[in-house]
Formats: sequence, structure tokens, C-alpha cells
Amino acid sequence: MKPEELKKLDAYFKKTLNPEIVVKARPRKNDSAEVYLGEEFLGVVYIDDEDGDRSYNFSMAILDVDL
Repeated sequence: MKPEELKKLDAYFKKTLNPEIVVKARPRKNDSAEVYLGEEFLGVVYIDDEDGDRSYNFSMAILDVDL
């Protein structure tokens, strides 16, 4: 993912969900980024270029032990 995309996604997550959220590049992956709240890993945001329209999908797993 390009640095300018990471900055835009980081700003969006901060504004929409929590100012403490951080979006980080993934090592060896260009189609996604990791999302953290402090040290806690929240999920992955993926680029979706299907049909020529760029969008982003956020995937967050919730473990039973965390409920």
C-alpha cells in the first residue's frame, strides 16, 4: 500500500473510530495494512480494486476468549 493511502486510512480510522488507532504497512504485502489500537492488533484493511473502483475492506476477528 502506498504511503499516501496509509495516511488517508489512518486519518479516516482516527476520525471515525478512535484517535489512538494506527494503520501500519504490512511487511512484504502491498494489498493490505494492519490496524492497531495502542499495542493491540485489531485487524487488516485490504484494497479492493474489483470492477475498477478502488475501495477498502476492514476485517476484524473477534475471539471467543475476548468476549
